[in-house]
Amino acid sequence: MSHKVLLNSKEVNITLHRLACQLIENHDDFSETVLIGIQPRGVFLADRLAQMLREDYGINNIQLGHLDITFFRDDFRRGEKPLEANKTTIDFIVEDKNVVFIDDVLYTGRSIRSALTAIQSFGRPKNVELLTLIDRRFSRHLPIQPNYRGRQVDAIDKQKVKVNWIENDGEDSVYLVDK
Repeated sequence: MSHKVLLNSKEVNITLHRLACQLIENHDDFSETVLIGIQPRGVFLADRLAQMLREDYGINNIQLGHLDITFFRDDFRRGEKPLEANKTTIDFIVEDKNVVFIDDVLYTGRSIRSALTAIQSFGRPKNVELLTLIDRRFSRHLPIQPNYRGRQVDAIDKQKVKVNWIENDGEDSVYLVDK
């Protein structure tokens, strides 16, 4: 199994700062915007961006939630092993707010479709955007595109994008792995 480094730790940090600045450009003080990390791996990116916005850019009123999409997936009952749910933590209303979904890798678009269905339980957003660290082009099953992307990658179906976070994996990095 071979792997190629797409982003090293320094490049991940630079990319996160660029994404944070793009969010600030479009959402100013975040008074009408909420950030929603999609479980399981989007929460690492969402948490990191929220921390960066607070500590490095002085935006203190960030509303951050985590959304579990397990039971909204279209493959929920198709696997041989039972799916394990993650925790949803949204302690605010999304009604008439700008919602920014955050996930690490955009692949087929099915997770985002599930998130769009799941978020309706918390109100009707005014607007929904998507931020992803890695956008895998040429892999989409649904017409979903990110508003903010860290890096665009052309990967074939036999390849996997592996995002590592220091909080979970001991390093910040992104690899393209041949299966």
